[in-house]
Amino acid sequence: MRIALLGLLLALAWAPPPVPAADTVVRIETGQIEGAAQGDLLSFKGIPFAVPPVGELRWRAPQPAVPWPGVRAATEFGHDCMQLPEPSDAAPPGTVPAEDCLVLNVWRPAGLSPGEKLPVLFWIHGGGYVNGGSSPAIYDGSGLARRGVVFVSANYRLGRFGFFAHPALLAADEGPVGNFGLMDQIAALRWLQRNVAAFGGDPARVTVVGESAGGDSVLHLLVSPEAKGLFHRAAVLSGGGRGPLLGGTRLTGGTLEQPSADQSGVEFANGVGVEGVDAAALASLRALPAERVLGGLQMSGLVNRPRSFQMGPVVDGKIVIASPGERLRRGEAARVPVLIGTTRDDLPVTFPASRGDPLSLFGPDAEQARTAYDPSLPPLRLVLLVGVDLTMHEPARFVAKQVTRAGLPAWRHRFDYVPESLRASLDGATHASELAFLFDTLDVRYGDAVTDRDRATARVFGDYVANFVKGGDPNGPGLPAWPRFGQGPDDLMIFTNDGPVAQPDPWRERLDLVERAVEAR
Repeated sequence: MRIALLGLLLALAWAPPPVPAADTVVRIETGQIEGAAQGDLLSFKGIPFAVPPVGELRWRAPQPAVPWPGVRAATEFGHDCMQLPEPSDAAPPGTVPAEDCLVLNVWRPAGLSPGEKLPVLFWIHGGGYVNGGSSPAIYDGSGLARRGVVFVSANYRLGRFGFFAHPALLAADEGPVGNFGLMDQIAALRWLQRNVAAFGGDPARVTVVGESAGGDSVLHLLVSPEAKGLFHRAAVLSGGGRGPLLGGTRLTGGTLEQPSADQSGVEFANGVGVEGVDAAALASLRALPAERVLGGLQMSGLVNRPRSFQMGPVVDGKIVIASPGERLRRGEAARVPVLIGTTRDDLPVTFPASRGDPLSLFGPDAEQARTAYDPSLPPLRLVLLVGVDLTMHEPARFVAKQVTRAGLPAWRHRFDYVPESLRASLDGATHASELAFLFDTLDVRYGDAVTDRDRATARVFGDYVANFVKGGDPNGPGLPAWPRFGQGPDDLMIFTNDGPVAQPDPWRERLDLVERAVEAR
């Protein structure tokens, strides 16, 4: 009995001090919110950064949130944006999706000193611009906040709600048209500039970090005039880098073979019984039930998507001037440090034109390609391998080259750590597999199968990213040195099953071939 009592007293003695109730109440521009204490952290969830984009505000730029009286509870996630959840999604929504979704969440360390300002990590989720949100358990910001940053995640409109145009919408002259999802991201970043200091964040040290469609978003923000000055570092995970990963459609003036966004909008409208291009047509489109606008779109259906849907960013001349690669090549990008990487067996959004002989892509270099790529591979495996190089690996290197050419620091990595429990069935790291390591949410993804080595990789990978957020350089005490890109042959950090290793890119010959083929086109 005495031993048990002594153990209880010791546990109480070592327990973290309770967070004062006053620390969970924060005043922002629209009123007071009350979050929750989670041990050594505070969290604030479901904070509106804009008015719900419903009714007359469907397909409008985000409007400022409306102030509220009293203290608003900020302990539960708001709705993720309207979507049809994907059964195989590694980060399924934790809420019921809805159009009323323009909210963000904040995690921060408790017990900050008065006036203390921490660097800010702004997370942009992936999901092919049709799925995803800020509520999935795998995106819990606790692990990164414990590293001494203010972590912020935000929703943005998806599918036809986020990327849509129609002649009636253009004629209404209500503001920018096409890229409502990107406008939401920019509005959230502007909200941060005005409000993050209330959470102990430094608005002069904001890093945008995104994966997949989120990484593509980061690249678009990096080159968008509308996002200028809103962030100070950028990290891109599996986001492509030359042309847009997804989207890239012109706002108007398309052809039958390549319809523009407004032409796709007309096709959608006609399909739901809305004809004409006047104000009445626009009113009818805005009156459609959300499910009709959604139209059953989800990630697994994007390969054979209908002509009535333009997926992702639209070249509108305001938010998106040109593809990220074009703007980077012309030196028209934000002057910020960039960290960029891929997973080994990443997602091949782009496929070789000739799947029967994918190496024909390389033209006069086809014979050299047969040496660089193993010609004995099954045809489908070879197509996928070339496709991943085209979509992810070479474009990431291209971005690092352009950033370095502009005189700015860049760091490149390839994530190839496979959880120990999966090594019997998986050769390399797949698309999005680094996320549970970045967020230190391995238990959410792998449950009881998580090993000490898995956790060690999560610590190292999270530390590198947190260091980059804090100082614009991933290096720090106790970590293997990560060389800047372009400053020597060992300029690629590979996260292997045996730990992070800086080395020359073992796929350099392949990527050189892809670079020549793409540049020749």
